[in-house]
Amino acid sequence: QVQLVESGGGLVQAGGSLRLSCAASGRTFSSYAMGWFRQAPGKEREFVAAINANGGRTSYADSVKGRFTISRDNAKNMVYLQMNSLKPEDTAVYYCAAARLGLGLDTTLSKYNDWGQGTQVTVSS
Repeated sequence: QVQLVESGGGLVQAGGSLRLSCAASGRTFSSYAMGWFRQAPGKEREFVAAINANGGRTSYADSVKGRFTISRDNAKNMVYLQMNSLKPEDTAVYYCAAARLGLGLDTTLSKYNDWGQGTQVTVSS
């Protein structure tokens, strides 16, 4: 099990940027695939981006491809989500999550067992 704490959310104008961070506890962080998900009011939680355990593979939702970048630093037990060209429809609570997938990657919410508390991102028009 890994404990996750997100930070970096806030209010930004459309077209702006934010960088979300997720700090993980535990000595086995480098064995987890990591994902970012988001949930807007009245909507289901949805996949945003994922990165495999060694950082060699990434996956993005079509809605954020080309604007968001996921990365990780296993030496620091950190995963990041760089968000550029933000749009009002990106407004949501963003969650990081961890999954034991070997060196695999998965975009399915149910594959992720450990979740952070979330950080609010609000994009004004």
